[in-house]
Amino acid sequence: MSRRQQTIAGIDLGSSTIRIAVGEIRPEGDLHIIGLGEGPSDGINKGVITSIEDTVSSISACVEQVERMTGRSIENAYVGVSGTHIISQESRGVVAISRADGEIKQDDVTRVLEAAKAVATPPNYEIIHILPRSFSVDNQVGIIDPLGMTGVRLEVEAQIILGLSNQIKNLGKCFFRVGMGINEMVFSILSTAESVLDKRQKELGVLVVNIGSSTTSFAVLEEGDVLTAKVLPIGARHITNDIAIGLRIPVDLAEKVKVNYGTSLLEKAGKNKLINFKDLSEKERGTASQKQVAKIIEARCEEIFKMVDKELARVDRSGKLPAGAVLTGAGAKLDGLVETAKKIFKIPASLGLPQGFVSGINKAFDPSFSTAVGLVLWGQRPVGLRTTLPSLFKIDSRIKKGIKNIFKNILPY
Repeated sequence: MSRRQQTIAGIDLGSSTIRIAVGEIRPEGDLHIIGLGEGPSDGINKGVITSIEDTVSSISACVEQVERMTGRSIENAYVGVSGTHIISQESRGVVAISRADGEIKQDDVTRVLEAAKAVATPPNYEIIHILPRSFSVDNQVGIIDPLGMTGVRLEVEAQIILGLSNQIKNLGKCFFRVGMGINEMVFSILSTAESVLDKRQKELGVLVVNIGSSTTSFAVLEEGDVLTAKVLPIGARHITNDIAIGLRIPVDLAEKVKVNYGTSLLEKAGKNKLINFKDLSEKERGTASQKQVAKIIEARCEEIFKMVDKELARVDRSGKLPAGAVLTGAGAKLDGLVETAKKIFKIPASLGLPQGFVSGINKAFDPSFSTAVGLVLWGQRPVGLRTTLPSLFKIDSRIKKGIKNIFKNILPY
Protein backbone atom coordinates (compact mmCIF):
# COMPACT_ATOMS: atom_id res chain seq x y z
CA MET A 1 0.00 0.00 0.00
CA SER A 2 1.43 3.39 -0.93
CA ARG A 3 1.99 5.98 1.75
CA ARG A 4 -0.70 8.28 0.35
CA GLN A 5 -3.28 5.53 0.90
CA GLN A 6 -1.88 4.37 4.22
CA THR A 7 -4.40 3.45 6.89
CA ILE A 8 -3.17 3.31 10.50
CA ALA A 9 -5.06 1.84 13.46
CA GLY A 10 -4.36 2.38 17.15
CA ILE A 11 -5.89 0.25 19.91
CA ASP A 12 -6.00 1.41 23.53
CA LEU A 13 -6.73 -1.51 25.87
CA GLY A 14 -8.16 0.17 28.96
CA SER A 15 -9.33 -1.56 32.11
CA SER A 16 -12.97 -0.64 31.52
CA THR A 17 -13.06 0.30 27.83
CA ILE A 18 -11.26 -0.62 24.62
CA ARG A 19 -10.91 2.31 22.23
CA ILE A 20 -9.82 2.15 18.59
CA ALA A 21 -8.88 5.02 16.30
CA VAL A 22 -8.33 4.62 12.56
CA GLY A 23 -6.43 7.24 10.59
CA GLU A 24 -5.68 7.75 6.93
CA ILE A 25 -2.79 9.73 5.48
CA ARG A 26 -4.18 11.75 2.58
CA PRO A 27 -2.22 12.64 -0.60
CA GLU A 28 -1.41 16.11 0.80
CA GLY A 29 0.20 14.44 3.82
CA ASP A 30 -2.46 15.32 6.40
CA LEU A 31 -3.62 12.69 8.86
CA HIS A 32 -7.40 12.28 8.96
CA ILE A 33 -9.05 10.27 11.76
CA ILE A 34 -11.79 8.47 9.82
CA GLY A 35 -13.15 6.05 12.40
CA LEU A 36 -13.48 5.44 16.13
CA GLY A 37 -14.73 2.46 18.08
CA GLU A 38 -15.20 1.69 21.76
CA GLY A 39 -16.60 -1.11 23.86
CA PRO A 40 -16.24 -2.83 27.24
CA SER A 41 -12.85 -4.42 27.95
CA ASP A 42 -13.82 -7.73 29.53
CA GLY A 43 -10.75 -9.80 30.38
CA ILE A 44 -8.47 -6.85 31.25
CA ASN A 45 -7.80 -5.46 34.72
CA LYS A 46 -5.30 -2.68 35.49
CA GLY A 47 -3.66 -3.24 32.11
CA VAL A 48 -3.19 -6.98 32.74
CA ILE A 49 -4.82 -9.75 30.69
CA THR A 50 -6.94 -11.78 33.12
CA SER A 51 -8.80 -13.86 30.52
CA ILE A 52 -7.57 -14.45 26.97
CA GLU A 53 -11.02 -15.63 25.81
CA ASP A 54 -12.79 -12.52 27.12
CA THR A 55 -10.09 -10.20 25.80
CA VAL A 56 -10.23 -11.75 22.32
CA SER A 57 -14.00 -11.35 22.29
CA SER A 58 -13.78 -7.71 23.45
CA ILE A 59 -11.14 -6.76 20.88
CA SER A 60 -13.00 -8.52 18.06
CA ALA A 61 -16.29 -6.76 18.83
CA CYS A 62 -14.59 -3.37 18.90
CA VAL A 63 -12.64 -3.99 15.69
CA GLU A 64 -15.79 -5.09 13.86
CA GLN A 65 -17.52 -1.91 15.05
CA VAL A 66 -14.85 0.35 13.55
CA GLU A 67 -14.62 -1.76 10.38
CA ARG A 68 -18.33 -1.20 9.79
CA MET A 69 -17.91 2.52 10.42
CA THR A 70 -14.95 2.96 8.03
CA GLY A 71 -15.65 0.25 5.47
CA ARG A 72 -12.01 -0.85 5.91
CA SER A 73 -10.57 -4.17 7.00
CA ILE A 74 -8.28 -3.58 10.00
CA GLU A 75 -5.50 -6.15 9.71
CA ASN A 76 -2.73 -4.51 11.77
CA ALA A 77 -2.63 -2.03 14.62
CA TYR A 78 -0.36 -0.14 16.96
CA VAL A 79 -1.27 -1.48 20.38
CA GLY A 80 -0.95 0.36 23.67
CA VAL A 81 0.70 -1.54 26.54
CA SER A 82 0.13 -0.41 30.11
CA GLY A 83 -0.23 -1.74 33.64
CA THR A 84 1.73 -1.58 36.85
CA HIS A 85 4.10 -4.27 35.55
CA ILE A 86 5.69 -1.67 33.23
CA ILE A 87 8.94 -0.27 34.63
CA SER A 88 11.63 2.08 33.34
CA GLN A 89 15.33 2.29 34.09
CA GLU A 90 18.33 4.20 32.83
CA SER A 91 21.11 2.58 30.82
CA ARG A 92 24.32 3.41 28.95
CA GLY A 93 25.97 1.84 25.94
CA VAL A 94 29.48 2.27 24.50
CA VAL A 95 30.97 0.99 21.22
CA ALA A 96 34.00 1.66 19.06
CA ILE A 97 33.18 3.31 15.73
CA SER A 98 33.67 0.68 13.05
CA ARG A 99 34.84 2.62 9.98
CA ALA A 100 38.55 3.30 9.51
CA ASP A 101 37.86 6.97 8.76
CA GLY A 102 35.82 7.26 11.98
CA GLU A 103 32.57 8.38 10.33
CA ILE A 104 29.49 7.30 12.29
CA LYS A 105 26.96 5.30 10.28
CA GLN A 106 23.55 3.86 11.14
CA ASP A 107 25.17 0.53 11.97
CA ASP A 108 27.19 2.21 14.74
CA VAL A 109 24.04 3.79 16.20
CA THR A 110 22.28 0.41 16.08
CA ARG A 111 25.21 -1.28 17.83
CA VAL A 112 25.41 1.29 20.63
CA LEU A 113 21.67 0.96 21.27
CA GLU A 114 22.09 -2.83 21.37
CA ALA A 115 24.87 -2.30 23.92
CA ALA A 116 22.51 -0.18 26.04
CA LYS A 117 19.95 -3.00 25.86
CA ALA A 118 22.46 -5.33 27.48
CA VAL A 119 21.48 -3.82 30.85
CA ALA A 120 20.69 -6.31 33.60
CA THR A 121 17.01 -7.05 32.92
CA PRO A 122 14.93 -8.20 35.92
CA PRO A 123 13.81 -11.86 35.73
CA ASN A 124 10.75 -12.45 33.53
CA TYR A 125 10.91 -8.95 32.02
CA GLU A 126 11.66 -7.93 28.46
CA ILE A 127 12.38 -4.65 26.74
CA ILE A 128 9.50 -2.79 25.10
CA HIS A 129 11.36 0.42 24.19
CA ILE A 130 14.84 1.80 24.24
CA LEU A 131 14.60 5.59 24.23
CA PRO A 132 17.93 7.28 23.40
CA ARG A 133 18.26 10.50 25.45
CA SER A 134 21.61 11.75 24.19
CA PHE A 135 24.79 10.55 22.49
CA SER A 136 28.45 11.30 23.15
CA VAL A 137 31.28 11.14 20.61
CA ASP A 138 34.74 10.98 22.19
CA ASN A 139 33.42 12.64 25.37
CA GLN A 140 31.63 15.41 23.45
CA VAL A 141 28.29 15.18 25.23
CA GLY A 142 24.73 16.29 24.46
CA ILE A 143 24.63 15.13 20.84
CA ILE A 144 21.12 14.45 19.54
CA ASP A 145 21.98 12.84 16.18
CA PRO A 146 25.54 11.49 15.77
CA LEU A 147 25.12 10.28 12.16
CA GLY A 148 27.88 11.60 9.88
CA MET A 149 30.08 12.80 12.75
CA THR A 150 33.65 11.58 13.16
CA GLY A 151 35.19 9.97 16.20
CA VAL A 152 36.60 6.85 17.82
CA ARG A 153 34.05 6.04 20.52
CA LEU A 154 30.26 6.39 20.52
CA GLU A 155 28.19 6.41 23.74
CA VAL A 156 24.47 6.67 24.43
CA GLU A 157 22.39 7.44 27.50
CA ALA A 158 19.00 5.78 27.20
CA GLN A 159 15.79 5.10 29.07
CA ILE A 160 14.73 1.44 28.92
CA ILE A 161 11.02 0.57 29.20
CA LEU A 162 10.36 -3.03 30.26
CA GLY A 163 7.28 -5.17 30.80
CA LEU A 164 6.54 -8.63 32.18
CA SER A 165 7.26 -11.21 29.49
CA ASN A 166 4.13 -13.26 30.16
CA GLN A 167 1.86 -10.21 29.83
CA ILE A 168 3.46 -9.16 26.56
CA LYS A 169 3.17 -12.70 25.19
CA ASN A 170 -0.46 -12.98 26.33
CA LEU A 171 -1.26 -9.74 24.53
CA GLY A 172 0.37 -11.10 21.39
CA LYS A 173 -1.70 -14.30 21.68
CA CYS A 174 -4.92 -12.28 21.93
CA PHE A 175 -4.27 -10.41 18.69
CA PHE A 176 -3.12 -13.58 16.93
CA ARG A 177 -6.45 -15.19 17.82
CA VAL A 178 -8.36 -12.11 16.68
CA GLY A 179 -6.54 -12.50 13.37
CA MET A 180 -4.66 -9.22 13.55
CA GLY A 181 -1.01 -8.33 13.33
CA ILE A 182 0.70 -5.91 15.72
CA ASN A 183 2.70 -3.17 14.01
CA GLU A 184 4.27 -2.22 17.32
CA MET A 185 3.55 -2.45 21.02
CA VAL A 186 3.84 1.03 22.50
CA PHE A 187 3.92 2.03 26.16
CA SER A 188 0.55 3.80 26.29
CA ILE A 189 1.64 6.98 28.06
CA LEU A 190 4.22 7.64 25.33
CA SER A 191 1.53 7.55 22.65
CA THR A 192 -0.70 9.71 24.85
CA ALA A 193 2.10 12.29 24.93
CA GLU A 194 2.18 12.23 21.11
CA SER A 195 -1.43 13.40 20.91
CA VAL A 196 -1.67 16.00 23.69
CA LEU A 197 1.78 17.62 23.83
CA ASP A 198 3.48 19.90 21.33
CA LYS A 199 7.20 20.09 20.62
CA ARG A 200 7.72 23.19 22.76
CA GLN A 201 6.17 21.57 25.83
CA LYS A 202 8.38 18.50 25.41
CA GLU A 203 11.46 20.72 25.18
CA LEU A 204 10.67 23.00 28.13
CA GLY A 205 9.74 20.21 30.54
CA VAL A 206 6.26 18.81 31.04
CA LEU A 207 4.30 16.23 33.00
CA VAL A 208 1.59 14.29 31.16
CA VAL A 209 -0.91 12.37 33.31
CA ASN A 210 -3.45 9.92 31.86
CA ILE A 211 -6.21 9.11 34.34
CA GLY A 212 -7.85 5.85 33.37
CA SER A 213 -10.42 3.68 35.06
CA SER A 214 -8.15 1.53 37.24
CA THR A 215 -4.73 3.06 36.63
CA THR A 216 -3.08 6.45 36.34
CA SER A 217 -0.05 6.60 34.06
CA PHE A 218 2.32 9.52 33.74
CA ALA A 219 5.55 10.58 32.09
CA VAL A 220 7.97 13.48 32.46
CA LEU A 221 9.50 14.85 29.27
CA GLU A 222 12.29 17.42 29.03
CA GLU A 223 14.45 18.49 26.08
CA GLY A 224 12.44 16.00 24.04
CA ASP A 225 13.51 13.08 26.23
CA VAL A 226 11.56 10.85 28.62
CA LEU A 227 13.00 11.34 32.11
CA THR A 228 10.66 8.91 33.83
CA ALA A 229 7.40 7.07 33.19
CA LYS A 230 5.25 5.04 35.54
CA VAL A 231 1.82 3.44 36.05
CA LEU A 232 -0.03 3.70 39.38
CA PRO A 233 -2.67 1.09 40.36
CA ILE A 234 -5.30 3.72 41.09
CA GLY A 235 -7.73 5.57 38.83
CA ALA A 236 -11.17 7.10 38.32
CA ARG A 237 -12.96 3.90 39.37
CA HIS A 238 -11.47 4.28 42.85
CA ILE A 239 -13.13 7.69 43.16
CA THR A 240 -16.46 6.07 42.27
CA ASN A 241 -15.88 3.30 44.81
CA ASP A 242 -15.07 5.87 47.50
CA ILE A 243 -18.37 7.66 46.83
CA ALA A 244 -20.26 4.35 46.96
CA ILE A 245 -18.71 3.48 50.32
CA GLY A 246 -18.94 6.98 51.77
CA LEU A 247 -22.60 7.47 50.83
CA ARG A 248 -23.55 3.79 51.18
CA ILE A 249 -25.06 3.66 47.70
CA PRO A 250 -24.66 1.26 44.73
CA VAL A 251 -21.61 1.74 42.50
CA ASP A 252 -23.74 2.56 39.43
CA LEU A 253 -25.44 5.37 41.33
CA ALA A 254 -22.09 6.55 42.71
CA GLU A 255 -20.80 6.91 39.13
CA LYS A 256 -23.81 9.06 38.22
CA VAL A 257 -23.26 11.21 41.31
CA LYS A 258 -19.61 11.70 40.34
CA VAL A 259 -20.34 12.58 36.70
CA ASN A 260 -23.30 14.88 37.37
CA TYR A 261 -22.37 16.57 40.65
CA GLY A 262 -18.75 15.69 41.38
CA THR A 263 -15.90 18.16 41.81
CA SER A 264 -12.43 17.79 43.29
CA LEU A 265 -12.59 21.32 44.74
CA LEU A 266 -14.39 21.59 48.05
CA GLU A 267 -14.92 25.34 47.62
CA LYS A 268 -16.85 24.77 44.37
CA ALA A 269 -19.44 22.54 46.02
CA GLY A 270 -22.67 24.14 47.19
CA LYS A 271 -22.61 24.19 51.00
CA ASN A 272 -26.32 23.55 51.47
CA LYS A 273 -27.10 21.95 48.11
CA LEU A 274 -28.49 18.43 48.23
CA ILE A 275 -28.28 15.69 45.63
CA ASN A 276 -31.57 13.82 45.35
CA PHE A 277 -30.78 10.23 44.33
CA LYS A 278 -34.22 9.87 42.76
CA ASP A 279 -33.17 12.41 40.10
CA LEU A 280 -30.45 9.99 39.00
CA SER A 281 -32.22 6.66 39.46
CA GLU A 282 -35.93 6.09 39.97
CA LYS A 283 -35.20 3.02 42.11
CA GLU A 284 -33.12 4.97 44.64
CA ARG A 285 -34.19 7.10 47.56
CA GLY A 286 -32.18 9.41 49.78
CA THR A 287 -30.00 12.51 49.54
CA ALA A 288 -26.41 13.62 50.03
CA SER A 289 -24.84 17.05 50.22
CA GLN A 290 -22.62 18.19 47.37
CA LYS A 291 -20.07 19.21 50.02
CA GLN A 292 -19.89 15.63 51.32
CA VAL A 293 -19.32 14.27 47.81
CA ALA A 294 -16.64 16.90 47.11
CA LYS A 295 -14.77 15.96 50.31
CA ILE A 296 -14.63 12.31 49.20
CA ILE A 297 -13.48 13.17 45.68
CA GLU A 298 -10.93 15.77 46.82
CA ALA A 299 -9.23 13.31 49.19
CA ARG A 300 -8.74 10.66 46.50
CA CYS A 301 -7.62 13.08 43.76
CA GLU A 302 -5.06 14.68 46.06
CA GLU A 303 -3.78 11.23 46.99
CA ILE A 304 -3.27 10.31 43.31
CA PHE A 305 -1.46 13.56 42.52
CA LYS A 306 0.74 13.29 45.62
CA MET A 307 1.84 9.83 44.46
CA VAL A 308 2.78 11.34 41.09
CA ASP A 309 4.58 14.25 42.77
CA LYS A 310 6.63 11.79 44.82
CA GLU A 311 8.09 10.45 41.56
CA LEU A 312 8.68 14.01 40.33
CA ALA A 313 10.68 14.65 43.50
CA ARG A 314 12.71 11.50 42.87
CA VAL A 315 13.89 12.88 39.52
CA ASP A 316 14.25 16.40 40.99
CA ARG A 317 11.39 17.89 38.94
CA SER A 318 8.78 18.60 41.61
CA GLY A 319 7.58 22.16 40.98
CA LYS A 320 10.24 22.57 38.27
CA LEU A 321 8.44 21.88 34.97
CA PRO A 322 7.89 25.17 33.05
CA ALA A 323 5.34 23.68 30.62
CA GLY A 324 3.34 22.40 33.58
CA ALA A 325 1.09 19.37 33.89
CA VAL A 326 -1.23 18.15 31.14
CA LEU A 327 -4.11 15.95 32.32
CA THR A 328 -5.90 13.65 29.91
CA GLY A 329 -7.86 10.41 29.71
CA ALA A 330 -11.52 9.84 30.51
CA GLY A 331 -10.93 10.46 34.21
CA ALA A 332 -9.39 13.88 33.58
CA LYS A 333 -12.78 15.40 32.68
CA LEU A 334 -13.78 15.55 36.35
CA ASP A 335 -14.71 19.09 37.38
CA GLY A 336 -12.01 20.92 39.34
CA LEU A 337 -9.24 18.44 38.57
CA VAL A 338 -7.02 20.94 36.73
CA GLU A 339 -7.16 23.32 39.71
CA THR A 340 -6.35 20.44 42.09
CA ALA A 341 -3.32 19.57 39.93
CA LYS A 342 -2.08 23.17 40.11
CA LYS A 343 -2.39 23.09 43.90
CA ILE A 344 -0.54 19.79 44.41
CA PHE A 345 2.14 20.06 41.69
CA LYS A 346 2.69 23.84 42.14
CA ILE A 347 3.02 24.29 38.36
CA PRO A 348 0.62 25.33 35.58
CA ALA A 349 -1.93 22.68 34.59
CA SER A 350 -4.37 22.15 31.73
CA LEU A 351 -6.68 19.58 30.19
CA GLY A 352 -4.98 17.82 27.27
CA LEU A 353 -7.03 17.27 24.12
CA PRO A 354 -5.87 15.17 21.14
CA GLN A 355 -4.33 17.32 18.39
CA GLY A 356 -2.19 17.06 15.24
CA PHE A 357 -4.82 15.64 12.87
CA VAL A 358 -8.01 16.45 10.96
CA SER A 359 -11.35 14.79 11.69
CA GLY A 360 -15.05 15.30 11.23
CA ILE A 361 -15.69 13.11 14.29
CA ASN A 362 -16.07 15.30 17.37
CA LYS A 363 -15.18 12.49 19.77
CA ALA A 364 -11.70 12.23 18.21
CA PHE A 365 -10.85 15.40 20.15
CA ASP A 366 -12.13 14.02 23.47
CA PRO A 367 -9.54 13.28 26.21
CA SER A 368 -10.83 9.71 26.46
CA PHE A 369 -9.42 9.02 22.96
CA SER A 370 -6.01 10.64 23.56
CA THR A 371 -4.17 7.30 23.74
CA ALA A 372 -5.93 5.62 20.78
CA VAL A 373 -5.39 8.69 18.59
CA GLY A 374 -1.84 9.00 19.92
CA LEU A 375 -1.11 5.45 18.73
CA VAL A 376 -2.20 6.48 15.22
CA LEU A 377 0.08 9.54 15.41
CA TRP A 378 2.90 7.28 16.63
CA GLY A 379 2.38 5.05 13.59
CA GLN A 380 2.46 8.07 11.28
CA ARG A 381 5.99 8.99 12.33
CA PRO A 382 8.62 8.07 9.71
CA VAL A 383 10.85 6.64 12.44
CA GLY A 384 9.24 5.91 15.80
CA LEU A 385 11.16 5.50 19.01
CA ARG A 386 12.93 2.16 18.83
CA THR A 387 11.25 -0.96 20.13
CA THR A 388 12.13 -4.64 20.09
CA LEU A 389 8.65 -6.06 19.62
CA PRO A 390 7.01 -5.35 16.23
CA SER A 391 8.43 -8.24 14.25
CA LEU A 392 7.33 -10.82 16.82
CA PHE A 393 3.63 -10.46 16.05
CA LYS A 394 3.33 -9.73 12.32
CA ILE A 395 1.15 -12.24 10.50
CA ASP A 396 0.79 -12.92 6.79
CA SER A 397 -2.49 -11.36 5.56
CA ARG A 398 -3.86 -14.67 4.23
CA ILE A 399 -3.25 -16.34 7.60
CA LYS A 400 -4.95 -13.40 9.36
CA LYS A 401 -8.11 -13.80 7.33
CA GLY A 402 -8.22 -17.53 7.99
CA ILE A 403 -7.77 -17.08 11.74
CA LYS A 404 -10.38 -14.31 11.78
CA ASN A 405 -12.95 -16.52 10.07
CA ILE A 406 -12.27 -19.45 12.40
CA PHE A 407 -12.71 -17.41 15.59
CA LYS A 408 -15.78 -15.60 14.25
CA ASN A 409 -17.46 -19.00 14.14
CA ILE A 410 -16.52 -20.13 17.64
CA LEU A 411 -16.42 -16.98 19.78
CA PRO A 412 -19.55 -15.29 21.15
CA TYR A 413 -19.91 -11.57 20.37
